[in-house]
Amino acid sequence: MGLSGLEIYKLLPKKNCKECGPPTCLAFAMQLASGKASLDACPYVSDEARAALDAASAPPIKLIKVGREPKVLEIGNETELFRHEKTFYHPTGVAIRVADDLSEEELAGRLEAIKDLAFERVGQRYEVDLVALECRSQDAARFAAAAKAAADRSLSLILISKDPAVMAAALAVVGQDRPLICGADGSNYEEMARLAQEHGCPLVVQGDDLDGVAELAKQVESLGCKDLVIDGTAANTSKTVANLVQFRKLALKKRFRPFGYPALAFATEEDPMAQILQGVSFIAKYAAILVVDAYRKEEVLPLLTWRANLYSDPQKPIQVESKVHEVGDVNADSPVYLTTNFSLTYYSVESEVEASKVPGYILPVNTDGTSVLTAWAAGKYEPEDIAKFIKECGIEEKVNHRNIIIPGQVAVISGRLQEASGWNVLVGPREAAGIPAFVKAHF
Repeated sequence: MGLSGLEIYKLLPKKNCKECGPPTCLAFAMQLASGKASLDACPYVSDEARAALDAASAPPIKLIKVGREPKVLEIGNETELFRHEKTFYHPTGVAIRVADDLSEEELAGRLEAIKDLAFERVGQRYEVDLVALECRSQDAARFAAAAKAAADRSLSLILISKDPAVMAAALAVVGQDRPLICGADGSNYEEMARLAQEHGCPLVVQGDDLDGVAELAKQVESLGCKDLVIDGTAANTSKTVANLVQFRKLALKKRFRPFGYPALAFATEEDPMAQILQGVSFIAKYAAILVVDAYRKEEVLPLLTWRANLYSDPQKPIQVESKVHEVGDVNADSPVYLTTNFSLTYYSVESEVEASKVPGYILPVNTDGTSVLTAWAAGKYEPEDIAKFIKECGIEEKVNHRNIIIPGQVAVISGRLQEASGWNVLVGPREAAGIPAFVKAHF
């Protein structure tokens, strides 16, 4: 458990210089105690005090990096138990498990399939983060060759083996890529810790239960290995979730340092879709890395979508840039559509404009990421503001007409908008799905 604010204050220089940001040393000490400030912000702290305060100034869950540039996965450094209180910052890394005993052709095909697991959805890119390569062949050379095949495809790695000799063979080939070593247990932790330090790689710590994980984390730390990931995987889904919750609660609320690391969980169900359902639970509570066997697009996309939703800012809706968007091979006669910058609204309109086969311009007005009716009800979709946006966005230089299509749900603003903008306002369909029929009837 970390030091209290008053205990930290006793070790500070008490200059009240304000150079750290807060107005007093006591205020700074309170921020250190809650993990909201770094000791580096104090220019006058002594070496003795720094040594005593390292634990108190460290974040409750350490930031760990897996992989190398340009594809580094950052996990940990979370400060909240509940997303609605603030937000979560480092999305769960999703890893697809692959066995090294596949044939060379099968391995290449599986790795290519994983590399291809990338999706564009509502303006965001979703992709898998890691390949979890498991040594089932018990052949060090084969394991190392499989690791190299993954690294050659620019895939970041988790290396899974209990045998230090097998792990050493793989690290000799891909250690410079900073894979996650999985893992250290009571039988091998000294050798695994040495390999992790030698290659500068993070290490997974695995115990039989919470006490076992805590004790082993302390032992590995004492060997000088500080970049750890703790494994919460248990016999069933509910027990794994319980472990992950205890890791998070004890790290954040009690500042229990052995659990002050990001957590990993393996999906254990045999059926791929059951693994995805497990994964949804583990991402929510609170896996920093999730390992699944499922690798087909229809299996993985729901998981990545759930992750994206969970790690969005609950106080800030997903938005698109408020500017002129072109859909298709537009020209000066193409229709112009008005909408809002809420992602779901915008992409609903965009997909229907594409479906109409008539290229068009879309103008998403900045409504702070709210939908059409919500924005109008909140006074964020006023004709005068929309007219100003039309003038400033540059659409008047792109088309030789002055016709603009507004959502049918806000037909009430058509007269005022026409008067404020000088454009001829066409009231479009109430739902985006009506755009293809509407545009074919009018253009």
